[in-house]
Amino acid sequence: MTDAIRAEGLVKTFKGETALDGIDLVARTGAVLGVLGPNGSGKTTTVRILSTLLRPDSGHATVHGHDVVRRPHDVRRLIGLTGQYAAVDEALTGTQNLVLLARLLGYSRTDSRARAAELLDRFALSEAADRAAKTYSGGMRRRLDLAASLVGRPSLLYLDEPTTGLDPHSRNELWEVVRGLVGDGVTVLLTTQYLEEADQLADDIVVLDRGQVISRGTPEELKVRAGTQVLQVRPVESAQLAQAAKTVEAVTGTEVRSDEAGASASVTDPSVLPEVVRRLDDEGIAVAELTLRKPSLDEVFLALTGHAADDPAKNPAPTPERTNA
Repeated sequence: MTDAIRAEGLVKTFKGETALDGIDLVARTGAVLGVLGPNGSGKTTTVRILSTLLRPDSGHATVHGHDVVRRPHDVRRLIGLTGQYAAVDEALTGTQNLVLLARLLGYSRTDSRARAAELLDRFALSEAADRAAKTYSGGMRRRLDLAASLVGRPSLLYLDEPTTGLDPHSRNELWEVVRGLVGDGVTVLLTTQYLEEADQLADDIVVLDRGQVISRGTPEELKVRAGTQVLQVRPVESAQLAQAAKTVEAVTGTEVRSDEAGASASVTDPSVLPEVVRRLDDEGIAVAELTLRKPSLDEVFLALTGHAADDPAKNPAPTPERTNA
């Protein structure tokens, strides 16, 4: 089976600033490819090239075998695109938004209304179908925007940071929608800077940092590749957290991070666990939780890049590649 997307050596610069520096990626048909990285890493530029909205300076990309530069019309017939912010007309109702798009795509009046009703029902928007989109909540507008991208029944859907600005409940709702689309056979390319989102949805992940691919694989493969496990300790008494952190640091010899979940440290030797238990007991620190686990994708990103995904000090200032088409 032909890969849904294949890109090789994509390069793009804006006013002398490099947005993409030789990116390669492959999206398997019927799967979710997560493109993970912070602001400025090149995610949106990649999507704009793959959706024919932007020409690469060099490199090559195909969508279901069609070259994105030489055969853009063939590519556009196969794809749907949802950007970082809802692009629906807020003065129109939910039904009017979808009917308008269906008519532009060549549907008859009857078929346009039928397709709109089908999508509104699928995205739990039927009760709001005759309300202006400006009255919708943020989550409802995102669902309407996603419904709009599916009017033409695309086999490949680009979701460029689709949950930006959504509350956790709306984000979870959108995740369920994406899972349903994949279950129906739609291939999804998902860009995100939310590490949990990539972990929840992606079958394969490409990690970008400053316009380059720094790692790729399944979520589990990336966690293994980080080469460490995470030792996490949560004392019964929160007042003893600092003392517990010092103990873990002394035993593991690595930097300890503390937050509301407890104290955690990356370890390469799981045999330190009994020694941590003994030292904590000697110091009279009662433990509510003590675990040795695989790292989260957030911790993987830190291990791969040396900085957190949302660390503004390590990421360049915004450039034109972060704007929406």
